[in-house]
Amino acid sequence: MSQTSNMSASGGAYKPVSHVIFDMDGLLLDTERLYTVSFQQVCDRFGKQYTWDVKASVMGKKALDGARMIRDALELPMTAEELLAETRLIQDRIFPSAKLMPGVEKLVHHLRKHGIPIAVATSSAGATFKLKTSQHQDFFGLFDHIVVGDDPEVKNSKPQPDSFLVCARRFNPPASPEKCLVFEDAPNGVKAALAAGMQVVMIPDDNLDPGLTREATLRLGSMEAFEPTLFDLPAFD
Repeated sequence: MSQTSNMSASGGAYKPVSHVIFDMDGLLLDTERLYTVSFQQVCDRFGKQYTWDVKASVMGKKALDGARMIRDALELPMTAEELLAETRLIQDRIFPSAKLMPGVEKLVHHLRKHGIPIAVATSSAGATFKLKTSQHQDFFGLFDHIVVGDDPEVKNSKPQPDSFLVCARRFNPPASPEKCLVFEDAPNGVKAALAAGMQVVMIPDDNLDPGLTREATLRLGSMEAFEPTLFDLPAFD
């Protein structure tokens, strides 16, 4: 996918930032692929297909909300709670195999080395976060802080801006939203970042409808294609 920018209203494409916030699922870790495996396994029993249209609508949602939307969209003969319980059993087994996405380590180490404050804002609940990151504890230790989906201060999930606003406030000192750059892979996450008053780089899955990527400040095919200097961040060495 080519690099695509959307010019801001002021005429310039990008504004300088001082802080960076990362989504996790499908952005830092390849867990979105594992979610698909788990939901399709349950759908197979009923001859249903967990399509990308359905997946795109639930990415970034809290777990039970997402399960409810999937159950309704695919008319599965089970409650959302049952769907969630079944897929969680599968996920418990496969989430520890999650791998870091291409270009992620390079950028995070680079920002850390240059003293740029970095954090994670994920819709994953704390217990799920631990499972997914169990093989990458050193990497996730590089971040200043991590805001999880069941954090008591995060009242509403993406596309509401709560998780990003809470994340910005927790920098020491707190960061103003317009000084934060968000990395996201999901349409709901992009909406949340924009609602928070932040610029957002979207790195969508190739299967995502391109029409759902237009709102992002910048769209990239991979983290490897990101040029920090576009947002006044230190250049790669």
